[in-house]
Amino acid sequence: MEERTPRSKPPLPLPGDRPLEQKVKEMIRVDHAGEYGAKRIYQGQLAVLGPHHRLSPLIRHMADQEERHLAYFHEEITNRRVRPSLLSPFWHVAGFALGAGTALMGERALMACTAAVEEVIDDHYEEQREILGEHEPELSATIADFQAEEAEHRETALDHGAADTPGYDLLSGAIRAGCRLAINIAKKI
Repeated sequence: MEERTPRSKPPLPLPGDRPLEQKVKEMIRVDHAGEYGAKRIYQGQLAVLGPHHRLSPLIRHMADQEERHLAYFHEEITNRRVRPSLLSPFWHVAGFALGAGTALMGERALMACTAAVEEVIDDHYEEQREILGEHEPELSATIADFQAEEAEHRETALDHGAADTPGYDLLSGAIRAGCRLAINIAKKI
């Protein structure tokens, strides 16, 4: 008897499951909002640090990567006709405030912010890649590239003393919870 190799089939939908196309639109909306928020976090940090601080080149490098991610998702929003998050004005203010606020708390708190945000984004992108599977290979590959850069940002932050921040667990936990909430809100609004 001939042995059959399993085909890559999407799992059968369950009652209440949304079509993949709708999930992809939500992904693009939330990723666009998230990358915009990340851009604003780094802008807030740089506004406090100033151009000549020893960490400014590192923060600018991470900000440039986030800007590239944002440009990609902006193009996807346009090409796929996805409605952007209606809360962009909130992400504008909240991202900047989070970046500036943690920078005012000191270098380690700034890095704790980066580590916490990037931990959530790494998990978020991994979840998206699992949902996409082989159905959106270009989008999945791009998300994998961005995920690697986000993980690099987290490791950089940890290497720069993020976990040594007084009250790290509390600060990091609050930032991670806020990021998860923002992700869930941006999917719909």
